[in-house]
Amino acid sequence: MTKNQSKTSWIVALWCCASLGLSVNAWAGPGAHGPNGEHLDAPATAGPSPSGLMRLPDGSVQVPKSVQRRMGIRTVLAPEGSHPATVTLNARVVMDPRSAGQVQATVGGRIEPPPQGLPVAGQAVRQGQVLAWLRPTLGAGERADQRASLAELRASRQLGEQRVARLNQLEGSVPAKDIEAARSELRSLRERESILGQSLEGVQALVAPVSGVLASARVLAGQVVASEELLFEVVDPQRVLIEAQVSDPALAAQVQSAVVQGLPQVTLTYQGAARVMREGAVPLTFAARLQNTVLAIGQPLTLVATLSRQQPGVAVPAEAVVRNPSNETVVWIKLSAERFLPQPVQTQPLDASTVLVTRGLSPDNRVVVQGASLINQIR
Repeated sequence: MTKNQSKTSWIVALWCCASLGLSVNAWAGPGAHGPNGEHLDAPATAGPSPSGLMRLPDGSVQVPKSVQRRMGIRTVLAPEGSHPATVTLNARVVMDPRSAGQVQATVGGRIEPPPQGLPVAGQAVRQGQVLAWLRPTLGAGERADQRASLAELRASRQLGEQRVARLNQLEGSVPAKDIEAARSELRSLRERESILGQSLEGVQALVAPVSGVLASARVLAGQVVASEELLFEVVDPQRVLIEAQVSDPALAAQVQSAVVQGLPQVTLTYQGAARVMREGAVPLTFAARLQNTVLAIGQPLTLVATLSRQQPGVAVPAEAVVRNPSNETVVWIKLSAERFLPQPVQTQPLDASTVLVTRGLSPDNRVVVQGASLINQIR
């Protein structure tokens, strides 16, 4: 019997069995073997093969071709390869010292608003803009002492002016060095009097150290603030830093790059690792470039950091990994044209949109990479 005759006889036998209503088990397609070579294509039913959309007793799912097209099911062969190892890190958004600044009170005093009013958080400001006025407040005893010192300086300044006037009249008969010394002393007295007078009656301008947006504003008109109290924070919303922490210094030396989980529009540039541990961890710094997104100072984030060492596994899209009713991590693999089986796997993030399956898949598995969540809902 020739090869074509054998193939024709096999097709006729299948047609006859189907006509008589006999059960015929289809051959399993790609992906019928587990990671250890075990068969995954066990018979799903004892009777005739199902033809509708349903979950079968063995846990697999029957999805007709027409339904697959409507659900947008897409599968690919997922061969094993070598990929960079990754680690998940907790991080937060911090200010970039190259484009941010703080405004603090140099002395205790009372806040007074500028003519345009006090600025609010989120308002754009420019470098050198007056944000508020600070009028120093002094105790009764301290104010009395400074007033007494100011009166002494005024008297000394008046005497100095009279002495300079006399010396100017005697110019030519008095050494020039005596005249210059008297003039210098008079300038010093005037400056000291001016400074002390401003501390008693004057106000200090609180100005923006850099251009940007007010991240915080903690002042109200008439508010009394203490020395060194933080009043304003100014940041550039497009230039922030992401600070992550890793407990192992050796692991910090292997970090090459990172991405923000759930925010693919944020691009990170690795700046380096600190050499001093803080709260039992080594801080890692990343410069963030934002595209059509906003990050708030102090906002918690999760980073997926790429390490210098390699790790074997199967890279699949993150949407291919779902949870079964037992809360196990699974992917759906295609057993035949209309049959899919959930396969438990172990995964770890590879980047913002890809995961690495480190255990549970065989090289010939055809994995559902689009529509896995829809198949997972079939009951």
